[in-house]
Amino acid sequence: MGLNYFNMGAEKNRITDLFHIEYPIIQAGMVWVSGYKLAAAVSNAGGLGLIGAGSMYPDVLREHIQKCKKATNKPFGVNIPLFYPDLKEILGIILEENVKIVFTSAGNPKLYTRFLKDHGITVVHVVSSVKFALKSQEAGVDAIVAEGFEAGGHNGREETTTFTLIPMVREKISIPLIAAGGIATGKGMLAAMALGADAVQIGSRFVASLESSAHINFKQEVIKTQDGDTHLTLKELTPVRLIKNEFYKKVQELYKEQVGVDQLEKLLGRGRAKKGMFEGDLNEGELEIGQIAGLIHEIKPAADIVYEILNEFRSTQTSITKIDI
Repeated sequence: MGLNYFNMGAEKNRITDLFHIEYPIIQAGMVWVSGYKLAAAVSNAGGLGLIGAGSMYPDVLREHIQKCKKATNKPFGVNIPLFYPDLKEILGIILEENVKIVFTSAGNPKLYTRFLKDHGITVVHVVSSVKFALKSQEAGVDAIVAEGFEAGGHNGREETTTFTLIPMVREKISIPLIAAGGIATGKGMLAAMALGADAVQIGSRFVASLESSAHINFKQEVIKTQDGDTHLTLKELTPVRLIKNEFYKKVQELYKEQVGVDQLEKLLGRGRAKKGMFEGDLNEGELEIGQIAGLIHEIKPAADIVYEILNEFRSTQTSITKIDI
């Protein structure tokens, strides 16, 4: 599988065929960011948009699905964290609203993969290790997202980077593979596909889009972020990559005091991610973003982001094939 495995144009690959989309670019279903406006914009641009159910009450999710159907006639999906407290109600809405693509994360893929597939739904599961990639394939998912620890938001404890995770997962599975974590450019997309991915899932870059539901304060903070400004923390609870703000500093102070999990939970409380990402509190909120934020310098329409990535992919692929070694 060389650099010409995917060639922009009429030629398709396993992911574009699976989802019936034009380009193998998936927008991640992020909490407090991925509403119907962003999902529809990415789908309309030829990628696959995902609504992030993790920060939505069931009735809110239903509303976003219905609005997304009106905003695009292209395929879109819903990302569902499997630890969601209203999971059964959410799954009922997925069936009632005839959603055809579901990405599951943060849980055991065996729980609902067969149930979803029996209802004609294409199922993708997000993993952070070879072990869970194999478990997902055994559970019968249609594709896997392998996410390196460069990614923003909730993450794997293994701290395996995307550059090493993708080829290791590719070596072990036969189903389509989507790379995630630290990808925001056409060059990154090309690198991931050269390592064996069939597509890329991009989160952080779409946070800084006009259609993202993130607060403008958070978007502006993202484009100011440099290398070293984020850190994967709170592994005792759920690992999450955060921008180093005042809340993050309070977490680190508790670590210095060697406190227990209960005190970390007390500090975290409820609604920290909403406070930071959706309400724009840059001091006391949880600001989830990936390491690749250091390459994000501008807030622009989601479609422009998709086309920018595609153009860089094409130009870089052409320049590499001309290298004489």
